[in-house]
Amino acid sequence: MININSCGYLFHASSYIELPIEIKTKHAVVNVHNNDEACFAWSIMAALYPPIDSSGKKNNHINRVSKYPYYGEKLNLKGIQFPMTLNQIPKFERQNPDISINVYTLSLKKKARYVTVPTYLTSSHKERHVNLLMIQEKYIIEDESEEEEEEEEGEEDKNREGFEENNINMSVDCDLSDVSEHKFDTLGESLSIKYHFCYIKNLSRLVKSQLTKSTRKIHICDRCLHYFYSEACLTQHIVDCRNLNACKITLPQAGTVVKFKNFAHQMRVPFIIYGDFECLLIKSDNISDDVTCNMIKYQHHKPFSVGYYLHCAFDHSLSYFKMFRGHDCEDWFTNELIAISAAFSEKYFNKVVPMKPLSYDEILNFNLARHCHICEKPFKNDDIKVRDHCHFSGNFRGAAHNSCNLNFKCDKTIPVVFHSLSNYDAHLFIRNLVKKCRKKIHLLPLNKERYISFTAAFDNNMKFRFIDSFRFMNSSLDKLSSYLDNDHLHIIKSQFSNVSSKQFELLKRKGVYPYDYTDHYDKLLTTTTLPSKEHFFNSLTATHISDDDYLHAETVWREFNISNLAEYSDLYLKTDVLLLADVFENFRRGCMHTYKLDPAHYYTVPGYTWDAMLKFTQIELELISDIDMLMFVERGIRGGLSQCSMKYSKANNKYLDNYNPNDLDSYLIYFDVNNLYGLAMSQFLPYGGFKWLDTDEIANFNLKNVSNVSTTGYLLEVDLEYPPCIHDVHNDLPLCSEHKHPPGSKQKKLLATLHNKSRYIIHYQNLQQCLKLGMQLKRVHRILEFKQKAWLKNYIDLNTRLRMSTSNDFEKNLYKLLNNAVFGKTMENIRKHKVVKLINRWHGRYGAEHYIAQPNFHSRTIFDNNTVAIEMNKNEIIFNKPIYVGMCILDISKTYLYNFHYEYMLKKFGHQNCRLLYTDTDSLIYNLYHNNIYDSIKTDFHMFDTSDYDEDNIFGISRLNKKVLGLMKDECSGRVMLEFVGIKSKLYSFKVQCDSSNTYEVVKKAKGVVDNVVRNTISFEDYLNCVRENTTLLREQRSIRSSKHDIFSIKQNKIALAGNDDKRYILSDGVNTLAWGHYLLEY
Repeated sequence: MININSCGYLFHASSYIELPIEIKTKHAVVNVHNNDEACFAWSIMAALYPPIDSSGKKNNHINRVSKYPYYGEKLNLKGIQFPMTLNQIPKFERQNPDISINVYTLSLKKKARYVTVPTYLTSSHKERHVNLLMIQEKYIIEDESEEEEEEEEGEEDKNREGFEENNINMSVDCDLSDVSEHKFDTLGESLSIKYHFCYIKNLSRLVKSQLTKSTRKIHICDRCLHYFYSEACLTQHIVDCRNLNACKITLPQAGTVVKFKNFAHQMRVPFIIYGDFECLLIKSDNISDDVTCNMIKYQHHKPFSVGYYLHCAFDHSLSYFKMFRGHDCEDWFTNELIAISAAFSEKYFNKVVPMKPLSYDEILNFNLARHCHICEKPFKNDDIKVRDHCHFSGNFRGAAHNSCNLNFKCDKTIPVVFHSLSNYDAHLFIRNLVKKCRKKIHLLPLNKERYISFTAAFDNNMKFRFIDSFRFMNSSLDKLSSYLDNDHLHIIKSQFSNVSSKQFELLKRKGVYPYDYTDHYDKLLTTTTLPSKEHFFNSLTATHISDDDYLHAETVWREFNISNLAEYSDLYLKTDVLLLADVFENFRRGCMHTYKLDPAHYYTVPGYTWDAMLKFTQIELELISDIDMLMFVERGIRGGLSQCSMKYSKANNKYLDNYNPNDLDSYLIYFDVNNLYGLAMSQFLPYGGFKWLDTDEIANFNLKNVSNVSTTGYLLEVDLEYPPCIHDVHNDLPLCSEHKHPPGSKQKKLLATLHNKSRYIIHYQNLQQCLKLGMQLKRVHRILEFKQKAWLKNYIDLNTRLRMSTSNDFEKNLYKLLNNAVFGKTMENIRKHKVVKLINRWHGRYGAEHYIAQPNFHSRTIFDNNTVAIEMNKNEIIFNKPIYVGMCILDISKTYLYNFHYEYMLKKFGHQNCRLLYTDTDSLIYNLYHNNIYDSIKTDFHMFDTSDYDEDNIFGISRLNKKVLGLMKDECSGRVMLEFVGIKSKLYSFKVQCDSSNTYEVVKKAKGVVDNVVRNTISFEDYLNCVRENTTLLREQRSIRSSKHDIFSIKQNKIALAGNDDKRYILSDGVNTLAWGHYLLEY
């Protein structure tokens, strides 16, 4: 469905507007004084046909229409409607193939300063290129105080709305009726803005003052608006810029560093709220038996109760639990936040409790202190040492620098925690929150409807920052609570202080609830006995409740004297909220103890661990301030490789029940590297000192002389040849993967090919490995030098030790995540950050009408009469992340995987007897023709982590090297693999023999298909048929999905298995494959 945005001044450009005086005095823009609506066409004429007087000199009256030929005679304007809109420019370029257009706009910053930014950039510069400036009649100073909340998530909006080619008049997937009737709150006056096109005759003169104070002549890149002092440098820059940049790029000043600075996050957040909603699952009228319908909404989730627990860190008597059951529960919840905001702002946040008299020990502590307890740096002779105290409790905290003490204060923000906020709970109350919040709600968006976090501020400047505990603890609440013993359940104990020990044991675990049964509010009151076990059936996962779980529900009903389902739901809700509070408070305590930072200040684990790492290592990471260095590094970023090199294999060895001694012995084995990225992060990594080598330095550069522990490292841009003589040996796992289009594909993928490489960006260690394994270096284009050291190693080792010492799976996964998430932050793709505004009014400054009228408007979704989400295209990207670290981690990590494959596996077994079936980033599945692979593991124990093998395993392998970084681990933990089938990347299955005779377990992987569908409806034979018969398998799957913040249970037919693998060339037998670029192939 396509909709037109109703707006009184949709951003077209028409009749004449005066240039702002600041722009006019630069004499860089020709503003043709037209009286019609064709300012776009007249500006093109001004560019292509500059007026010349009879003497051959340029005419001074360049602003007059009469000095130019009529545009209709020179331009193909068929189907172009005036006034001109940006989304018509691609059509104009197609109809006038020798003309290309860039369009720039002005943004008004504080102090009446205009900044020029691109708003439309052509895909290809043509012979006649024109830069246009789109000005407007009125400008509003941009709000530069908005929070720049940044996260790693790197999760793309896979349902991106809108059109390409800057389509700014249309958007997708929303009903326009509300907009056309202007049902938003009419706060402020309606805006009336006109736009007008002008010709930029000298882009350098227009933008130079916003870029540099230098008086030297500069050459401007018209895409990213960076400047160069020579035409040659600009020409070299444009090659990459045209592929990477679509807006203005802003880099930090030279010498800017990233270091730990959030000292206030060492304080425990004084107040935090934990919440949860419960919903009725109302049967939808949209149920259909039509199998051709791809998606059916069969349940509508409507909230009927909400509970929250407010936890105080400094006075537990202030902590309390409240809940409400009723149809307007989301309204009640928002009102509670408003009430808390009013009460706590005045009572706690606006008052400072005086410091309590110090005890003798505290006075002694202060006098003897030689280091500031805040920044941990020593006191110098001229430093003023002061007593720091908690402003809420009055307790003395320690000696501090005066400057540290002044900045060491808690802001007026209360975190509000939900488990699965982003995917579920936020949808239930966000519209109500927007309706009642008169100030801006700041989003950290994944897209217009899903948010990592959001912050709401009320009239007294109190803020509530809503965060998702699932982004800190990636497990179900049931599993997380199971890790806590009685000594760690302080909150649930305090709120159920009067229950018996038997009742308390029942509350320790997450309860069970008949969601599908509860489809009407009246059932809560009329159901006076526990519903039967059949009513606990979960239609989402197609599973019945276990006997033990139903027995638990019966016991809870009986022991707590439940009278109806409403009371049962109240207890279920309260238990959930309090368990979440206990789980997260234990998580906070553990993190505070280890890292001295409170996770409640952060949005996700990646943001937390990044700060913890900076604090622990005290590293200062230099930010790149050279645009070509930045693009150089970006071009070198290539993620983990995932591919299926051989489609099917079956093992035959003495450990299998169906062993045939007359056939060759063969083994299937699944190896996985222990924390591959952790290993790479422990190596020497760049931290600053970036410099291009000049021509002479490149000519004299000796790659062999650079070691892995050299204090100077290098990234190189090279041409490499892949000699055909090594194609067969390298076929299963070629070196130097690259983003390319497979033959016939429109989508770029990361491919491991045997093609020669041109202008390939590579870390020096990888290049050394490539040359050692037979690739040939043909040319070095550029070399980027940097300083390096193992600055991240101590933090990685800390988390590795903690992971080895813990016994529960949650903490094991947490410490692994804390390491891997650091890598994620170094790879944060700022280009994918979205700008989304939640708006609750139509008119006025920063109303919906204002944003829709902007040239960089992307699309919008209307949620109800009071709420609209508007996504804006970015006019400017500020690069403030050390992405060079992530690029080097990725490259270095590949050297370990390749080293294991080429230097160990192929050398030990020979490439004819060692076939790589499948690889995915840090894992390798092999088919080996060998008499006993487990003897090799036993002999070469220094290469393997065998700690997961049974103590009395049949191979006689000792359990060694638990969690040692970089060692290979048998992913099957000693269970012997029988058979493997791989369809393509992320789509494979294998069988492993169980301990009991003639039984086996099937492991199945199918990315994008829900677990219960894979587990219950897809067999190993289905995978096999897909490979052998090239069949496509459809399955119905059920999931929860939101639509304009309404939540539905949906069912849809989805392609579960399909054999369209184009990452490699599949041979006629349907099993063996060749890497693209192999000498046997033309491509």
